[in-house]
Amino acid sequence: MTAAPQHDLLSPYDQLRLGREIIEAESDVLQRVAKRLDFEFCRAVELLYCCQSSVIVTGVGKAGLIGQKVAATLASTGSRSHFLHPTEALHGDLGRVHHKDVVIVFSQSGATEEIVKVLPPLLELGVPIIAVTGNTQSTLASCAIATIDLGKFAEADPMRLAPSSSTTAMLAVGDALALVTSRLRGVGPEDFARFHPGGSLGRKLSNVEDVMQPLSRCRISSDQKTIRDVFVSVSRPERRTGAIMLVDGDHVLTGIFTDSDLARLFERKADEVLDQPIADIMTKAPVTAAVGTKFEEAVTIMANMKISELPITDADGRPVGLIDITDVVGLLPGETQAPDDVLVSLRIVNE
Repeated sequence: MTAAPQHDLLSPYDQLRLGREIIEAESDVLQRVAKRLDFEFCRAVELLYCCQSSVIVTGVGKAGLIGQKVAATLASTGSRSHFLHPTEALHGDLGRVHHKDVVIVFSQSGATEEIVKVLPPLLELGVPIIAVTGNTQSTLASCAIATIDLGKFAEADPMRLAPSSSTTAMLAVGDALALVTSRLRGVGPEDFARFHPGGSLGRKLSNVEDVMQPLSRCRISSDQKTIRDVFVSVSRPERRTGAIMLVDGDHVLTGIFTDSDLARLFERKADEVLDQPIADIMTKAPVTAAVGTKFEEAVTIMANMKISELPITDADGRPVGLIDITDVVGLLPGETQAPDDVLVSLRIVNE
């Protein structure tokens, strides 16, 4: 018989209390696992660091899902890595494993049928095995060169059945293995950017030339023209940046003139100024960033200087592109780790 819905049996207060108890239980397990780490962990890290091929991660059920995440973390932090499903391994996917690989096996019991079956072929290949398990007397542990002992503990699930504390512990240990190995490899921000070229993270770690508006999409003009002539000559039908970069006869950046500057002239009803050389009105020697500057550093410059446009120049001072406020929206709250004071300044500029 199907059990009656429990919703009416748990008040919002009881739901909140139970949720907190589950999180606290898993937190307690993590503290215990951290204290249990010994030199077997160091042995495992050494195997990963010295791996000449790929790190193969495997596990079944919820442990397998954790393994997939750990494989992804390893790959993104400098260790070539793949996930291997143990059942598929027994049906041909063992061909993916090379004898110079290292295998990490996640299994709380260390005796799951699918795991036990895949161990002999791995041993026959001569692949070193790292076991992450709660049973150091298991078949898995006996086949491993390094065994990270999670210990014995109850699951956080109120019925003590659903993998919860155990998978949390596996995830934490997997992250620790990946990140410590990454530190040994000397993986730095440039490497991390190469592994994460997409999304806001990739933008933050990229150089300015990778995210700026290229010169072909910027408004640029001679500083000897009048304001009226400049705005006529640089008009563009597509999305435009909020500033015009002004250059001299050698194409060196000499100033910048923004839409806000033009608006202020209209507010002052200074129509006669429109026919004066823009060099008389432009912001001379504007703040710039050089090619090769990190995008995040450029954002900090814009925030600290409270500017909405930042020209990007080459070694000779010639403009090659522009970053404007719309290019930094990926670093606004919810997608950034930038300091709070930088975010506040960005908001002020944007408003």
